[in-house]
Amino acid sequence: MELRYFIDIHVGRPVAVIWFALLLLLVQDNGVGATSNYLIGLGSYDITGPAADVNMMGYANMEQIASGVHFRLRARAFIVAEPQGNRVLFVNLDACMASQIVTIKVLERLKARYGDLYTDKNVAISGIHTHAGPGGYLQYVVYIVTSLGFVRQSFDALVDGIEQCIIQAHENLRPGSVFINKGEILDAGVNRSPSAYLNNPAAERSKYKYDVDKEMTLLKFVDDEWGPVGSFNWFATHGTSMSRTNGLISGDNKGAAARFMEDWFDQSHAEKTFSVEAGSGEIHRRVSNIVPVVDEKHHELLEMAASFQSSRGRPATKSMSIARRVRSALRLTNRPRFVSAFCQTNCGDVSPNVLGAFCIDTGLPCDFNHSTCGGKNELCYGRGPGYPDEFESTRIIGERQFKKAADLFNTATEQLKGRVDYRHTYLDFSKLEVTIPKAGGGTEVVKTCPAAMGFAFAAGTTDGPGAFDFTQGDDKGNAFWKLVRNLLKSPGKEQVDCQQPKPILLDTGEMKEPYDWAPSILPIQILRIGQLAILSVPGEFTTMAGRRLRDAVKSVLAGSGGQSDGNIHVVIAGLSNTYSQYITTFEEYQVQRYEGASTLYGPHTLNAYIQEFKKLATALTSGKPVEGGPLPPDLLDKQISLLTPVVMDATPVGKKFGDVITDVPKNATFNRGTKVTVVFWSACPRNDLMTEGTFALVELLQGKDNWVPVYDDDDFSLRFIWSRPGKLSTHSQASIEWRIPETATPGVYRIRHFGAAKALFGSVKHFTGSSSAFVVS
Repeated sequence: MELRYFIDIHVGRPVAVIWFALLLLLVQDNGVGATSNYLIGLGSYDITGPAADVNMMGYANMEQIASGVHFRLRARAFIVAEPQGNRVLFVNLDACMASQIVTIKVLERLKARYGDLYTDKNVAISGIHTHAGPGGYLQYVVYIVTSLGFVRQSFDALVDGIEQCIIQAHENLRPGSVFINKGEILDAGVNRSPSAYLNNPAAERSKYKYDVDKEMTLLKFVDDEWGPVGSFNWFATHGTSMSRTNGLISGDNKGAAARFMEDWFDQSHAEKTFSVEAGSGEIHRRVSNIVPVVDEKHHELLEMAASFQSSRGRPATKSMSIARRVRSALRLTNRPRFVSAFCQTNCGDVSPNVLGAFCIDTGLPCDFNHSTCGGKNELCYGRGPGYPDEFESTRIIGERQFKKAADLFNTATEQLKGRVDYRHTYLDFSKLEVTIPKAGGGTEVVKTCPAAMGFAFAAGTTDGPGAFDFTQGDDKGNAFWKLVRNLLKSPGKEQVDCQQPKPILLDTGEMKEPYDWAPSILPIQILRIGQLAILSVPGEFTTMAGRRLRDAVKSVLAGSGGQSDGNIHVVIAGLSNTYSQYITTFEEYQVQRYEGASTLYGPHTLNAYIQEFKKLATALTSGKPVEGGPLPPDLLDKQISLLTPVVMDATPVGKKFGDVITDVPKNATFNRGTKVTVVFWSACPRNDLMTEGTFALVELLQGKDNWVPVYDDDDFSLRFIWSRPGKLSTHSQASIEWRIPETATPGVYRIRHFGAAKALFGSVKHFTGSSSAFVVS
């Protein structure tokens, strides 16, 4: 509690009470009383994108097409600045990964708006690696094949949302402090390629207790006036709790954790406490605190509900959808929005499917070395803790991260102090010279290779198996698929030798038609805030690869900065600024599991990163600049899109958009923990993305005729599912499913749908409809 609030509330009480409050402020351990040394600002904005027709990014499964919303995606940003000096800007995306063309265009907008305040040198944009977001926003061919090329709506939603969250963070800059804390989560990730990990030296493996990183590193941001205003954390686990068959847009386990923590803080702030009920299994919603419990008898509630029948679809405005959004309506307007981001780090071989991988035909564990079942990769799937319910697995893994983050947030005491600085460069990873030690002593110079993907890449992983007869651990390939490969591009002897022992399936680095298939010029970056160094990497480091990189950078910072290793914190921000797939250790590369086959630039890729990051760290500690390097290409004008636009929407004769097809039963009463489903005549969600708005809404009756929004399509309990009877049909439906939380307030409810329909000649009109009212007891 801040002193100004104490005085406002307790005006006229004895002065001794105020002095007691001052004493509490001095001893409380939430950081509010700490001396600020930075300017801090945080922001958040909707980046959900098109919720229909677009292939999802991550699994490369052409049949995984967006068809609704599980919960919305957001971009979250923080800025830390010296009052009269340097600043750094970090953006975390509820997206599969960052994109080079998105980064380029965001930086262009920042240049136009702020001049040289935010550039590629001090701006990092990182993805959480959800596999349940719209694709088509990267600029290289291999990453947009399954989305039928470039998807402008996906791209625009990201660029616009990133810009808006940065604007918010910039405008929120105020004196404040940053605290850091660390802790272990033991049950949110397992190694999905253990046979590759075991190929690392035994002496190296013996230094670590686990074959994946279990540590979460959290930053707590404390405003001098308002107190805690946000937190960002880094923890390694894949965004693959949602499967390759899911069609609902979702932030997966990290996006869920962010929702849980932001809602927890808002409710906790209202209650003047920061506590999480361990093992409760429930994330309490603030809604129940501001909407009074209806205490009428049950039959009176039924009578009230009966007076509100479903409405015919009627015209609406987009602003109506935004105004009814729960978090927009309920956030406190006199303080900054609390922003919590769950960022990705070296997750390359880490799966959230912690029960292990099993054969779907026999139920037995998959083959250890190849993750196959009877030689077939398609039958081997990892199981999450909520198996067989992937939504429950997402909730559980998200909740485990949230609870640890809440604990670290509450107990953070180490304050970041010292200068803010950064170093950044672009490198051509297709031909880097790397100096490595020789086995018998001395050193030798080796080179990285043009990008190429191995046969085991097509086998997929236990999180999302591939197809045909590909298997993980294949270091030979087969004649048939080599013949197919050669129709696209046959790799030359130099490339084959460079990539050994990887058998090349796709020689992407040397494929240039109709434009580049894979990146060659990549950014690497260090952001420093006091004793914290954030390493921005454009890919997915495996567990041991990440450990080696962190240790190498830490040794440079400790050796040159007059600090011990214990005083320096190094985190890897994975999937940042652009995307170039995986980075394994040299030893893991030899095994050619999925991650090794997806290490694009050959067996010395990790050594190249370590060498170049040590150069950045040395420049950082010595205060010297670094060369900017060759700029990556801007391929936006070359993009091809084969995704058909929405031509028009229609309803059956006598029906309107927003009309109810399937309503709740008459005089219905639902218990908490059960599901309510209402189906509406709808239109394609691509007509309006409802950015910062909602397609689905649950409202609670307050008084006689005042409907209060309590759950929207950004809530874990509410699902917006869109479908059409045929691919070319102009008719479509929206099914809204509400799984009533145990914490829902008893009372009278209804479900509403918002949408936008496109006429034949291009005009778009918004509509809304509502179900009949029903009782929750």
